[in-house]
Amino acid sequence: MSADLARLLAEVDAILLDFDGPVCGIFAGYPAPKIAAELVELLQRRGVDLPPDLAAETDPLEILRWTGSVGDQAVTRAVEDALCAAECRAVESASPTPYGREVIVAAQQAGLLVAAVSNNSAGAVTAYLTAHRLAGYVSPVIGRAYAEPSRMKPNPEPILQAVQALDIPPGQAVLVGDSLSDIVGATAAGVRSIGYANRPAKVDAFQEADVVIESMGALAKALVEMADG
Repeated sequence: MSADLARLLAEVDAILLDFDGPVCGIFAGYPAPKIAAELVELLQRRGVDLPPDLAAETDPLEILRWTGSVGDQAVTRAVEDALCAAECRAVESASPTPYGREVIVAAQQAGLLVAAVSNNSAGAVTAYLTAHRLAGYVSPVIGRAYAEPSRMKPNPEPILQAVQALDIPPGQAVLVGDSLSDIVGATAAGVRSIGYANRPAKVDAFQEADVVIESMGALAKALVEMADG
């Protein structure tokens, strides 16, 4: 595994990091199910007819996806605005992922570019990076397209935006993500992928990734060794 990881890192010029998972747990202090329930309540106040299973949805991003699929742009914008505000509040109590910071710093020391590509709002990602003194290491920050949830990963568009901003070919970048949508999006964009299996069940699910790691510490170690040459 370590040899595969070292080989992969030697073949790329940039690391693209998903945010919630590889960098931090954004909803550690302001739980995702609570935010999802608040978004459902917003939809109900607006008189939107909700399918029964949506009321039990615990992922606020899935609430946004569903809202976008309905086709009422005003309602989608309202949910988007509420979610952006919730995410910006959430980052204040986000839990840093062990070795997430070390990965970012070591990647730069190893001569790699570092960008963030997230389905969370760019404002929330930037706020977290600024608060944790990491903003100078990560550019660009690509968040979800405003009120257009169909453009979130696994859509490859935000990943391609990142490599275009970095001015490198897709094959020279690797995306580190903890969800299948990251792996699928990376493949569609022609970008390499590292599956961060932060739960054992994800190891098998990430078989399409170029490399699977179970700790960001493994990636940090490989980057430090690369920097030390």
